[in-house]
Amino acid sequence: MSSVQRVTAVIPCFPYARQDKQDESRVPISARLIANMLVTAGADHVITMDLHAAQIQGFFSIPVDNLVAEPTIVKYIQDNIDNWKEAVIVSPDAGGTKRVSKIADRLKVNFAIIHKERKQANKVESMILVGNVKDKTAIIVDDMADTSGTICLAAEKLVEAGASKIYAICIHGVLSGPACERLNSAPIDSIIVTNTIPQEENIKKCPKIKCIDMSNVFAEAIKCNHDGTTISHLHFNVPT
Repeated sequence: MSSVQRVTAVIPCFPYARQDKQDESRVPISARLIANMLVTAGADHVITMDLHAAQIQGFFSIPVDNLVAEPTIVKYIQDNIDNWKEAVIVSPDAGGTKRVSKIADRLKVNFAIIHKERKQANKVESMILVGNVKDKTAIIVDDMADTSGTICLAAEKLVEAGASKIYAICIHGVLSGPACERLNSAPIDSIIVTNTIPQEENIKKCPKIKCIDMSNVFAEAIKCNHDGTTISHLHFNVPT
């Protein structure tokens, strides 16, 4: 890279994004390490999508474009989910409330929150639903699905609360370990993920999985970065 004028790192799903703070003593903040490594390697600019924690942008000494999947998700719901105007958008945890409320506002529908208590990583102890989903289509929206334990428990909670149909939309479908097996047996009609992580193998394991292509969003961001123009429109509209 010695002869290039600038280097842009396009990272659709930022690695170690959940390790953005110390949850307990002597735990590394690995997201900061990745940021330092990218800068040291010569990156001048980073393009990524829906960071697990927006403050990760502050770990960098170079510009970071944190794209959002929200406009694409809204369009997908409008185009593919029947009776979406009567649906309820559900956050599976309190941390996703802002994301879910913005999507609900754009769709002009109600939203609900599931409060979860977690004793250890990837293990949820209890869940409390705040909101009404009785006889409604519930659409769970989260930024990431790893082992999918949270989403599956959330779906069971929504069934208990009387939801008539359940969809799950996850921006980054990690789907590790028992995820596909859990999703196959969960009371979820369809799981929608984006291709910020390749999904070909996961789709073979779980027919419920549908994949949204985000390449047009990244292509537009790369073009804007090359031309030196703003990407602010990508926070509100799907590029054509």
